[in-house]
Amino acid sequence: MVAVFIGPLLMGGWAFSGKALAPKFSKLNPAKGFKRMFGLQGLVELIKALLKFVLIGGTAYLLLSSLADEYLMIGQMPLAAGIEEGMYLLALVFVTLSCTLIIVVGIDAPYQKWNHQRKLKMTKQEVKDENKESNGNPELKQRIRRVQTEMSNRRMMQEVPTADVVIVNPTHFSVALRYESGTGGAPVLVAKGVDHMALKIREIANLHKVPIFEAAPLARALYHHTELNEEIPEELYLAVAQVLAYLYQLKQHAEGNQPTPEKPTELPVPSEFLEND
Repeated sequence: MVAVFIGPLLMGGWAFSGKALAPKFSKLNPAKGFKRMFGLQGLVELIKALLKFVLIGGTAYLLLSSLADEYLMIGQMPLAAGIEEGMYLLALVFVTLSCTLIIVVGIDAPYQKWNHQRKLKMTKQEVKDENKESNGNPELKQRIRRVQTEMSNRRMMQEVPTADVVIVNPTHFSVALRYESGTGGAPVLVAKGVDHMALKIREIANLHKVPIFEAAPLARALYHHTELNEEIPEELYLAVAQVLAYLYQLKQHAEGNQPTPEKPTELPVPSEFLEND
């Protein structure tokens, strides 16, 4: 009993848990049972059990053999003396075997502690592996997002030649709008970008002769407040309409149908649409 109480203290203290009392049907699984019996851990436990048996059994045998004469003499003693001698011999056997068990626990406790820490490390690694399986490898997810972004940008650039106008910042922002008259809908933003993407949009627009209109506040407002393939906000209808009207008049002038139109310079962009500047 002494070894039973000392063993947990050597392992780090007592821990009370109701889970130990709960039935675990997984323990009835024959496959897991064979794995525990014939696996490496089972072999280690078997060797430990044999060593404990040899040590404790050997100690008990040697002790009882050395006390055999005393036990035989008890029967020849008076009752009171026999009881006293018997109690002494039992106490001697108890103390000797308890000391043997303490030695066994002292040898086994460091191994159990090491094995417990090893299992905890394995459990942490298993948790990481499970997170990778459930949430995906972060590096793989980043690579997938990069590929998806590149594919999305390529599709977006393919829409630039279909635009009716590209409104620029002029250097940091570019937005491409397409307007289909007669449909009753508002202009749709088909491409947008900043910095090198903005430059790429302008290059494609120049290549396909899509008009480029410089209007910094309007370009920034459209970029921040309109998503791809969505209609522009109602608050920007008038400003965009003035740009489209100017481009139409410019086209008519090129065909000799009207004089040179005046380029709009003060486009009506609401102040709340400039808060990102």
